[in-house]
Amino acid sequence: MTERSATGQAVEPIALPETGFVRIKTVLAVIPVSVATWYRWINAGKAPKPVPLGENIAAWRAEDIRALIEKLGAEQ
Repeated sequence: MTERSATGQAVEPIALPETGFVRIKTVLAVIPVSVATWYRWINAGKAPKPVPLGENIAAWRAEDIRALIEKLGAEQ
């Protein structure tokens, strides 16, 4: 069954890889908070810090994001 958005458009499910790096767009697709909230969480130590991949490129380890999702689920 295809998932649909509120407007009725087909939505591709977001796949978080088992390992590797993910950019912020993917992170925020699986942890639905605003960019501002995400960076507040990083500064507060609630979310993992990004890994710099280049001068203007940062990403997060998929394993760290999976661990955060499990931790957030356990807090519910």
